Parts: sequence; structure tokens; C-alpha cells
Amino acid sequence: MEKQPLPADDDNNIGTRESEVDCYSGQAQSSSEPAARAGWNSKIEYFLAQVGFSVGLGNVWRFPYLCHQNGGGSFLLLYILLMLVIGIPLFFLELAAGQAIRQGSIGVWKFISPRLKGIGYSSCVVCFFVALYYNVILAWSLFYLGNSFQYPLPWEQCPKEGNVTVPECEKSSPTSYFWYRKALDVTDSIDETGSFNPYIVCCLLAAWTIVCLGMFKGIKSSVKVMYFSSIFPYVVLFCFLVRGLMLDGASEGITFMFYPKLEIWADVQVWRQAATQVFFALGLGFGSIIAYSSYNPKNNNCHRDAFTVSSINFLTSVLATLVVFAVLGFRAKLKVTACVVGNLKDLSEQVRSGFVDKTLMPDFNYSDPSSVALKNYKEWFKQYGNMVPGNLTDCDLEEEMQKGVEGTGLAFIAFTEAMSLLPGSPFWSALFFLMLLNLGLSTMFGTMEGILAPLTDRFKTLANNKTKLTIFSCIIGFIIGLLFTQRCGNYFVMMFDDYSATLPLIIVVVFETFSVSWLYGADRFLDDIEVMLGWRPSVIYKYLWKYICLLAMLGLLGATTIQMLIKRPTYVAWNEDKVGGIILKNYSLNMEDNSYLKKGIGVHVFCGTPVASESEAT
Repeated sequence: MEKQPLPADDDNNIGTRESEVDCYSGQAQSSSEPAARAGWNSKIEYFLAQVGFSVGLGNVWRFPYLCHQNGGGSFLLLYILLMLVIGIPLFFLELAAGQAIRQGSIGVWKFISPRLKGIGYSSCVVCFFVALYYNVILAWSLFYLGNSFQYPLPWEQCPKEGNVTVPECEKSSPTSYFWYRKALDVTDSIDETGSFNPYIVCCLLAAWTIVCLGMFKGIKSSVKVMYFSSIFPYVVLFCFLVRGLMLDGASEGITFMFYPKLEIWADVQVWRQAATQVFFALGLGFGSIIAYSSYNPKNNNCHRDAFTVSSINFLTSVLATLVVFAVLGFRAKLKVTACVVGNLKDLSEQVRSGFVDKTLMPDFNYSDPSSVALKNYKEWFKQYGNMVPGNLTDCDLEEEMQKGVEGTGLAFIAFTEAMSLLPGSPFWSALFFLMLLNLGLSTMFGTMEGILAPLTDRFKTLANNKTKLTIFSCIIGFIIGLLFTQRCGNYFVMMFDDYSATLPLIIVVVFETFSVSWLYGADRFLDDIEVMLGWRPSVIYKYLWKYICLLAMLGLLGATTIQMLIKRPTYVAWNEDKVGGIILKNYSLNMEDNSYLKKGIGVHVFCGTPVASESEAT
């Protein structure tokens, strides 16, 4: 017996009812598409759009950090497992729903049941919040890109006031000083708003202008930009990989990266972090996947697309990880070598002064520090280091690599410092920040499409004025985004990144999965996909959607909620009066907490470079 589609509201009369009924009634589809719905000019355009949206900044500065902190190769295996069991099935679900119903997120869930249209509205709201702070990161990239066209780079050396080095810079590092003081000019805490940063305001205006021009005519204009923004980052990553592998310390960096630690599989928090990364890497819950797939012809093989896009996303993360740790390995090797040289010079002075027992002296040529291998020094320090007077340090390569390898700390401090050490540093710096800009743009286009497509599908007035809606949305985004251009704006970006999207998106995906697999029916949905594609996907998807994915998302929701409740929210603040200028504060106003040990938070100082770190990164 033929299955009938669920009824839709009578007010959904924007020219797609006929295509929806045809899709879900089990009847053969005609090759012509509804006139009211645009379409991709080619499969390549659609493919670039989906890959461009899913591959973003998180692949470059979040995935490498998680992989390194959570077991290296073991984390990769765990990530692949969760990608296959949770990520790809849910990605396929969104692709199939958008392609079958040919609507944005509001229309898709309203079609399944009028009571579920709130899922679509929720996706739009989350997309808007993400777009607000995500474009600020593009503004920062533009600022650094503009400052890359000079030699030497402005963050290579500490500035001087007369003949004296600026104390604030001397206590930290040139890259940290440029980021916190020159680029952001941050306040000491989030409750000290300060004035607007004129440079970042101008860069934010430029970023929103680029997004607006790219979205001016919908996918017809944005896809033209994506031909460059989706492909160019791969060219840059391969260039950096070739250059990075030639650097001294690259092999050590990559070894630390992929060294397996199987014991991490017993840690629940590692599973939570891996599942969260899979979730955000694919862009689930934003509505952008649904919006992009809704422009496809009905017979498009969305099942193959789900595997292809997910695989490219994962391989991009691995490629970015190789690049990041090859370059950071080079940076760490230089710093650790300098640490060894400095310590051995101090040791030589103590020998000449007679303060060190000769029986404690190393058997290598400590009088020529530059010739000493790091391995030999570590072996000697492990055995005799604590017996030698003075402030000799371990000079640990892995500890040095852990500093600033996540988020903005990676892009605007650690990686920036590493590039300043390369010959032709302005070229590599400009290339890197141009790559960040393009990665962010392709994701921003998808995020904006997740807002505009559902609204224009739902409201005929907006559909008739889509260009005006695009311009108006970008203007509103810029005006609200001025919040992040204040001197305390960086702290607000941290807050939005940590709390504006995670829980809402997980809740959205939970409702999506439950709606399709239980309310509409997994068997019924597979029947509709069979009509659409001409073949029936494996029955395993039924059980994955109904049980595995749903339970996993509920578990992720519970774990994330508990983590937020038991862990006091903190942010890294720049304070020139503190040692090195970095402290940790609570998100709540006027609450500075220096009880780091009680919270499992420490401030580590290594070779004169202070870094704030948490027992678990947010």
C-alpha cells in the first residue's frame, strides 16, 4: 500500500507543495524542477559549497589540538569510529531531507509536522549567533593579512620606547604582545568594555561587505567565490606541508602528534570531545546542509555525497594537523634548543666558579652548547638536574608544543611566531592569513544560507525581496557585531564560541533525529529515499537513526550539560600587571579567581614564556 505524506499547513503556499507531495507519495518524478526553486549549475558547484561549509577554521586550529591532547593516533581511530557510526548517518539524514522536500530547515521540519517548525527556527537563530562572532575572526584575519605586507613583520620584535624595550612585551613575547595589545588592545577583564577598536571595526565592515557581495544573488553569486575560497586553502596547506617537512624539528612535531595513547579510550571526556568535534566538523544542526541539498535535483546520489564530503573533511583535518605540528615542531625545536644553550651556559659559569661538583657534570661537551643533542641533555637532566644549583629547566619539547596550539592562540600567536622564524616570513604570513580568510568565508556563506534559505522558503514576501533581505541581514550582523570590536570583544568571542551554539545545536539534532526516525518513521523515510534515488539504502540506517545516533546525541547532550555545570567557566585574560600578562578569570563580572590549583588550572612558566592552561580546554 502506498504511503501518504504527512499533511502540511495551508499557509505553506510558496510554490513547493507540488514537489513535496510528488516526492513523498512514492510516484515517479519528472525531470523538470519547480520554477520557484533555484538549482546548482553543476555537481561541482554543489560539492564545493558543501565541502567549503564543512571544512572551516576548526579543522585547522581545533582538530590538531584535540588529537594531540587526547592520544594522537588513538584519537584518530576513535574519531573515525564516531564519524562512521554517528556523523555520516546524521549527515546523510540532513542531505536526504533537504533534497527530498526541497526546502530550507523551517520548511523541512514543518512538512514532517507543523509542530516541528520550531526546529528550523532554532537552527536559524543559532546560525545568526555563530555568524556574529565568526565574522569577527575573519576581521582579525584581514587585520593580520594587511600587516603581513611589511618587512620585518610587526610581531617579530618587541617595540622600543626610546632605547628601552616595552616592558609589557618583554615580559611575554612579541607575538603575544602584538595580538593582545596592538591588534585587540584588550582590557584586563570582560567587565571593562573600553572603547571601540577602529582598526577591527573597519576590518569587520570589510568582512561583512565581502560576505554580502558573495551572497548578493544567492547561490549563483556565492558559488563563484567558492571556486576560489574552497580550493585555495588546500593549495596553501600543501605548500605549508612541503615547506614544513623541510624544517628542523618537523619530524619530532609529527611524532608527538601521532604517538598513540590507548589508555585514553577509557576516558569518557575524550569520547565527548571526539563526538563534539565530529558534530561540529560536519556542520550538523545548522540547517546549511539542508539548504544546500535542497537545490539539488531529486535523483542526486546524496548517499555518496555524505561519504565523500565526510571523508574530505576528515582528510583535511589530518592534512592540517600534519602542517600545524610540522611547523610547531620547528618552533618548539628552536625554543628548546635555545633553552638548552642558555642552561648550559649557566652551567659552564657555575663550573668556573666552583659551585658545581664535578661528579655531576655531563659527559657531553657542555662548553659547546649548540652541539649538544636534546636527548643527551634530557638524560643528564633527569639524573642530575635537581642536584645542580640554579634555575636549570628540563627543556621539554612536548611541553613547549602544547603552548597555544588551540583556537586563536594557535593562529594568532603560536603559528604566527613560527612563521616569523621562516625565511621570507611576510610571504608565508600573508599566505596563511589569506587561507584563514577563505576557510572562514566558505563557512560563512553556508551559515548565511542556513538563515536566508529557510526564511525565503517560508515567507513569500521575503522570497520576493531576497536581495534586500541579504543586505539587511549583513547590516544587522555588522551592527550587533560591533560588540566584539570593543577592547573587551575578544572575551565575548570566547563566550559565544563556548556557549552560544554547542547546547542549542545538540538539542536541534536530537529533535531532528527523533522526528525522522520515530515521528515520521525510519522505514517510511527510507521508502522515500528509495523513490528519490531509485535504490534503497541499507536497513542499518534505520537502527542507527532510531537507536545508536539518538542515544549517542542524548549522551552527548547530558555530558556537555554536566560538564558546563561542574566546571566554572573561565577565559584567558591579558593583564600587563601579572607575570607574563596572562591570568585566568571567571566569566561572571568582577570575579577574579587565582585559586588555580583548586580548579585544576595552572600557570606554567617555561624558559621565560608564561602560558595559561586548563586541565581540559574549553
